Amino acid sequence: MTTSTAPGTALAMASPWAVVPSLGNLDAYISAANRLPMLTLQEEQEFARKLRDHNDLEAAGKLVLSHLRLVVSVSRKYLGYGLPHGDLIQEGNIGLMKAVKRFDPDQGVRLVSYALHWIKAEIHEYILKNWRMVKVATTKAQRKLFFNLRSMKQGFKDDADAQTHRDSLTDSQIESMAKQLNVKREEVIEMEARMAGGDVMLDPAPGDDGDEAFGPIAYLADAGHEPTEVIESRQRDVMATDGIAAALNQLDERSRRIVEERWLKVNDDGSGGLTLHDLASEYGVSAERIRQIESAAMKKMKKALAAYA
Repeated sequence: MTTSTAPGTALAMASPWAVVPSLGNLDAYISAANRLPMLTLQEEQEFARKLRDHNDLEAAGKLVLSHLRLVVSVSRKYLGYGLPHGDLIQEGNIGLMKAVKRFDPDQGVRLVSYALHWIKAEIHEYILKNWRMVKVATTKAQRKLFFNLRSMKQGFKDDADAQTHRDSLTDSQIESMAKQLNVKREEVIEMEARMAGGDVMLDPAPGDDGDEAFGPIAYLADAGHEPTEVIESRQRDVMATDGIAAALNQLDERSRRIVEERWLKVNDDGSGGLTLHDLASEYGVSAERIRQIESAAMKKMKKALAAYA
């Protein structure tokens, strides 16, 4: 972008996004967004119809660019959540683009009014997902209560009664909020508790090393019920029963008996089956020959088990 390019000219460029710097340079981005001119009603309807009737992406870009300042303005109201301003703007821009895509110029509403809902909705969703690791609000009613409650709490900060209760709401404040928001008193108390709660580090603290290191993750995790562990356990059980049986069926009678005696048989006293020399004497061959038969049988079983799996 050159300094000689006028904002009005930039909106007519083939690539309208080139006029706005990346959010990596937040000050430059906000400055550029505020310099972009707003569209007149006639221009707005013209571009909106081009997008709706002809899928004109350049027209869509002009509609979005002319309302970037709206996103910047709305996003400033949510800086109190401790989330990066650039991220809030980015999420708001997503809402703006959704609004532009769905905007109908024949409804008699300006895009700025229509887009406001979509911008706030995307920012709200981002805040609820990232303000805490664990969501504090999941239903539509809880989300509405979350933002209204936080906004109303700010109004109580200057009250004399609130000076000694900055970390919690008084009974009178709870009653007032419940009445104004048309919700139950218990719902206000529950949401306040969720908002006041903090995240807990599951892993050991950064300075803890060695055997003394400990964190909640040590007793929260149960490997026995972890999905992948359960699946692997079941697969091992199947292979140890049906798989082995299918593999043994691939062997001739002598090879099968040798494998069973050498690897599968367990006596009552805990000892195994026959040794190589015992089997060699029984079949009238050398111990080396029994070992060769065993080796060939094991390779054949391995292939059978691979196919079975």
